[in-house]
Amino acid sequence: MNHSNNNNIFQQKRILLAVVLSFIFFVAYDYFFLPKPNLNEQNITQNNATKTQNLDANAAPKLQEDLSKSMETNEALNGAKNGILASVESPHFKAEIDTLGRIASFYLKDKKYLNEDKTQINLITKEQNPRPLELRFSNNVINEEAFKTDYKTSTNELFLDTNESKKLVLTQNLSNLKVEKIITFDPRGNYEIEVKLSQNAPFFITPGFRPSIAVDAYTVHGALVLDSENTIHTFEDGDMDMEERINKAFIASAFDRYYASFFYNFDKPLNLTISKDTNDNPILFAYADREFKAGGYIGAKEHEALRAIDKRLEDVVEFGWFTFIAKPMYEGLDFLFKHIGNWGWAIVVLTLIVRVILFPLTYKSMISMNKLKDLAPKMKEIRERYKGDPQKMNMHMMELYKKHGANPMSGCLPILLQIPIFFAIYRVLFNAIELKDAPWIFWIQDLSAMDPYFILPILMGATMFLQQLITPMTIQDPLQAKIMKFLPVIFTIFFITFPAGLTLYWFVNNLCSLVQQWIINKMFEKEHHKRESEKAK
Repeated sequence: MNHSNNNNIFQQKRILLAVVLSFIFFVAYDYFFLPKPNLNEQNITQNNATKTQNLDANAAPKLQEDLSKSMETNEALNGAKNGILASVESPHFKAEIDTLGRIASFYLKDKKYLNEDKTQINLITKEQNPRPLELRFSNNVINEEAFKTDYKTSTNELFLDTNESKKLVLTQNLSNLKVEKIITFDPRGNYEIEVKLSQNAPFFITPGFRPSIAVDAYTVHGALVLDSENTIHTFEDGDMDMEERINKAFIASAFDRYYASFFYNFDKPLNLTISKDTNDNPILFAYADREFKAGGYIGAKEHEALRAIDKRLEDVVEFGWFTFIAKPMYEGLDFLFKHIGNWGWAIVVLTLIVRVILFPLTYKSMISMNKLKDLAPKMKEIRERYKGDPQKMNMHMMELYKKHGANPMSGCLPILLQIPIFFAIYRVLFNAIELKDAPWIFWIQDLSAMDPYFILPILMGATMFLQQLITPMTIQDPLQAKIMKFLPVIFTIFFITFPAGLTLYWFVNNLCSLVQQWIINKMFEKEHHKRESEKAK
């Protein structure tokens, strides 16, 4: 590299850092992460648990190797011949129990969770396996008989009022074993499950394969375990290398973007096996030998609903790599919503708060850019004078910066700080189901969906372009200058498919930068006129 260009490169690197990182992210998003259709549930059905392993004579927590074979050949497993044994209904959901004692369907009735065609969402599809509350015995003989023997029920229908819970008792009589499942349903979608066997027989019970309503490549989906040390273990779909065990777990959740099916027990932690199918998707099993008891839940990962059951259940809402920033971001957004009453305006206020926190850094960066603009003629003069002596050139450049209080690298820190903040807000606005069907103003009726009229992306691109016009630039490379000119257009195109809530954040952020840059430019202009007047005198 030619050392005579070092100081100019300092300034260019600061800008290009933002351009390159942003461009890479958005290109990757567009190519890899646009919403994809649901995973092939038929493959999941055919392949589930084909990698499970044997329990040894001491009932070590591994699944039996030949269990999968017996299941694959058993028509009852995939529900082909399993009728509905009982139904449970409340104002918020309707569940159906099949003849194998599993939850075969779970419909959400609240208006917020309806499909686009206004039909009710079913979190457990017909092809989905394993289904919630499915039992698998380590003894293959017992297991085969269990999958061929129907349960009996204490009642065929349960109706729950808003503030009551009711029990459903399921009984299965095998040759040498009696199985009893006692399920106490709550109107909100949570339940308690208790399994009792007439004698010891190691078995596994699952909260089911994850819901498949909101499955895409840009949000985390798979399984989550909170252990007794309050450490969260996430097992993403397609990433399971080998079967794993976690003893003493508080929560075992199978989840997609918005919904989850999970077990929890904070008094007597669960012993878990995380198995996998041939697609390397995780499947959760809790194991016991005679009795099992846990809380359960099927429904939306909505913070308020989870808090109402147990505040600790909020840990099932997972924001990916940036959870440590995203979680407090959500808490702040939720706090603002409760006081403002509108998620859109809460996003606007949160953006302003972030800008205020970062103001000292962004202010310093903008001041430095204006100083460098003023120093550009002197910098050019030094480069030409000492172009044959890079060491002297750098020394004189440093003296110039020091004398005028300019720092070519001062803009890097604000950029580096804003990147994780952006990704954290990106995760929050993508994963928070609270924003689903949440209106802002006029044309924005769903902050989790793209702007139907592209108004916000256009405004975002316009503010980015205007900011670019008034921001002092010292880029001399024609290619770099051209990239900068096209950046607002590129960002506008990418943001067309983004949720309106995320575009709103970026637009307000740009607007703040635009106003801040305009004020600083006016300050420098005033200061410049003052200096010129003093020189004239």
